[in-house]
Amino acid sequence: MDLKQYLKQKCELVDQALERFLPHGKELPASLHGSMRYSVFAGGKRVRPVLLLAACEAVGGELNSALPAACAMEMIHTYSLIHDDLPAMDNDDFRRGNPTNHKVYGEATAILAGDALLTEAFILLSCNGEGMEPGARLRVIHEIAHASGSRGMVGGQMVDMESEGKHDIDMATLSYIHTHKTGALIRASVRAGAILGGANEETFDALTRYADAIGLAFQIADDVLDVEGTTEELGKDAGSDQARGKATYPALVGLEASKRRAEELVQIALNALEPFDERAEPLRAIASYIVKRKS
Repeated sequence: MDLKQYLKQKCELVDQALERFLPHGKELPASLHGSMRYSVFAGGKRVRPVLLLAACEAVGGELNSALPAACAMEMIHTYSLIHDDLPAMDNDDFRRGNPTNHKVYGEATAILAGDALLTEAFILLSCNGEGMEPGARLRVIHEIAHASGSRGMVGGQMVDMESEGKHDIDMATLSYIHTHKTGALIRASVRAGAILGGANEETFDALTRYADAIGLAFQIADDVLDVEGTTEELGKDAGSDQARGKATYPALVGLEASKRRAEELVQIALNALEPFDERAEPLRAIASYIVKRKS
């Protein structure tokens, strides 16, 4: 399949919906809404919302009911990046080739923009979605909330910060960081799409195995890119993980072993999709793309 065209179409669909769902930049308080929109429309790959839509399609679901949840995932992901870039955390100057939110709007506004995007996501999840069955809506809200909090992404961010500069980080700690900080939202995206598409227990479990594998592969690929990529390709400072003493796969097991592990995880993901027909082809293509991307 033509993954590039598929991603382009789905990204356009998500961007059009985000344009509708987000507060307008002129709505008061304009500075806050402008800050929110600045980061949401800063050129992200939309991996999480696309995965949600692809999982929904893979089980025969309709995209209309899944689109609000896809947009909510992008809002939550963007909030996490805004806060991750703050001086108190990673202190990054650039994101996706643009100045980070706090560099443009100031730290206080950036914090509030992240807070507002997280809240806006749950407003969207709770009141939108054509044909979204109430039980499915509740499951999706629980799934995404759990993945976003201290038992998910935020917990991973905490352990990631606590591990900086330490030389005794073991594989269990590193796996916790990666599966929570990055993997949790990817897992929630795929599982939410499966729920909204009407997946049965067997297909839901298979898509969960797929999501767990690509979630870890995605972060390992990020670790590798930080070593091998350029600032121009990444849209942020290359080598920043090593400079901060971050816990990464290359730091723990080496570059080549990291690449092999990422490829192994892609194969695990593809194996999980064996029972699916051609409707899961985008998910297969995304799994391979994750470890071959340059940014």
